[in-house]
Amino acid sequence: MLASELRITTGADYKRLVRRGRRSVGAVTVAYMHMNPNGGSPRFGFIVAKNVGNAVTRNRVRRRLKAASFELRDSFPPGAEIVYRAFPSAAVADYGTIRSDIAAVSARFVSK
Repeated sequence: MLASELRITTGADYKRLVRRGRRSVGAVTVAYMHMNPNGGSPRFGFIVAKNVGNAVTRNRVRRRLKAASFELRDSFPPGAEIVYRAFPSAAVADYGTIRSDIAAVSARFVSK
């Protein structure tokens, strides 16, 4: 699981990243990334809206997003702040699909 220092927790941070971050769209997620000029460990945030499904489904999708982010955390540069927003199609996607989608959208940020 993601440690608390690797998570984005405030609403202001989410708002800033979604409005000002670079955007990359995948099959089941859209990602927003912004670089923190102060550096530090990469931080992750997750948005899973009610249109994804009921509470059980949303929590399952959120857990899968967190696990995939934890696995890929070393591929991000220091100071990266990333927010993943799940599409409704993430509700029926298996973990492998979600992980490969996150890896693909994240690779677009790192390669730029």
